[in-house]
Amino acid sequence: MKDQKLAVLIDADNVPYANVKEMLDEIAKYGNPTIKRIYADWTKPHVSGWKNVLLENAITPIQQYSYTTGKNSSDSALIIDAMDLLYSKKVDGFCIVSSDSDFTRLATRLREAAMLVIGIGEKKTPKPFITACDKFIYIEILKKAQEQEITEKANKQNKANNKADSVSKIDKNLMKLIRESIDEISDDSGWAFLGELGSFIIKKKPDFDPRNYGYPKLYPFIKSLGEFEIEVKETGENNIRLIYVKNK
Repeated sequence: MKDQKLAVLIDADNVPYANVKEMLDEIAKYGNPTIKRIYADWTKPHVSGWKNVLLENAITPIQQYSYTTGKNSSDSALIIDAMDLLYSKKVDGFCIVSSDSDFTRLATRLREAAMLVIGIGEKKTPKPFITACDKFIYIEILKKAQEQEITEKANKQNKANNKADSVSKIDKNLMKLIRESIDEISDDSGWAFLGELGSFIIKKKPDFDPRNYGYPKLYPFIKSLGEFEIEVKETGENNIRLIYVKNK
């Protein structure tokens, strides 16, 4: 997956600029961001904060004048560029960085063309855009990861605060989703491979991420719930472990 070429298209009007490095580091987990463009009317003062981070992160600014008051013309420019890139066949997937639901149809169209679509936006992002993506990542967990890294260097007690500072809460709907997903992918004995479970849940809930709930990985998150049987098998190769879960 990491060999996939990704186009990163950023809507400067609808995401904060403070965590650009964290966003790009996160995107690199899914592929190689070969094209990085950001859209705004750069004559407007409210996007001035972006200008300082564009050069150091090799992001190309695209100027789009606001022809009409109250209308975001950057949306149209981003969508047109995305379709041009789709037909050029230069990339294997897209990362749309925005909290705007106007990109819902774009995400849907790109997925129809067998493109990987990753969304990054704030927790306030409307549900239609989130569900239109293959994977959606909240900016808040990237902020939290940065703060946690700084804190851990000075204080090892940060783990105790993870759950309280989480972006999302564990509710009965999530528990039901996990249980149903285990049932659907498990073998005859009821055991499901943890890696497959995580991918399967994301297909149903694109914004699912253990970090939303204060856990760095899926295994400690599932373990913390106390609702599932867990079996860990050592492979004897490079400390690789195979983890399986089962409904109690």
